[in-house]
Order: sequence, then structure tokens, then C-alpha cells
Amino acid sequence: MILHAQLAKDCFVIGRFPLCALLLLNDSHYPWFILVPQRQGITEMHQLTEADQQQLMRESCQLAACIEKEFNADKINVAALGNMVPQLHIHHIVRYKTDPAWPAPVWGKFPAIPYEQESADKISRRMQTLLNLN
Repeated sequence: MILHAQLAKDCFVIGRFPLCALLLLNDSHYPWFILVPQRQGITEMHQLTEADQQQLMRESCQLAACIEKEFNADKINVAALGNMVPQLHIHHIVRYKTDPAWPAPVWGKFPAIPYEQESADKISRRMQTLLNLN
């Protein structure tokens, strides 16, 4: 499966669930993860087969529960917008009442602050372990 160029540019690939690739957005303001179903030409959730829809929900819930606990989140924002990147991808953003955008949405609020490579690697390894990813 080929990632949309914008996702490939903006994210680190952490690993793979049975259906989705898991990405970490390169913005250290927030722990921000993205699930990308590994199905060619899909832009909307309803375009997935029923089995894939159910698998996507399982993977999304598993990821949300994991990051809520791991990052001690006040809230997990889950969204599939696709206005800029048509490839179906689902954002999972850890929010804190103390984060720079709270309580507003995070999109376009502040320029991204890229991770130091060591920090991105540490988060990636931790998520791989917690979620048993390939």
C-alpha cells in the first residue's frame, strides 16, 4: 500500500495492524496518531467492506484505549476529515486541558514543532510494544 505523499512527508510509520498502518504525525505539540486502512482507492469509511469497517473500528478503539492510558489523556479526538488528503485516514489525537489549542480543534492552530528523532523513535518503539505491531 502506498501512502499519500502528504502523509508520507508529515508522519513516521510506526507499524501495522491487520488492516491499518499506524503513523505518528511529526508534531510534538500533541501525541497524534493516524490509522490508514491498507486498501487501495478508499477515500471514505463506507467504501470499506463490512468486515473491514468492523476491523477498522476494532483497531481504532484499541489505539484510542492505549493512548488514553499511555499518555494520561484528558480527551481523545478521533476524526476522519480527508479535505487535504483524500486517502482514508483516521486521526487519533491525545488532548490535554493544558495543551496549546485546548479546547479548540488542533488543525491550523499552530505551526508544527517536529519531534527530535530520538523522541519519535521512543514513542514508536513504545507503541509497537503496547500494541504488538509488526
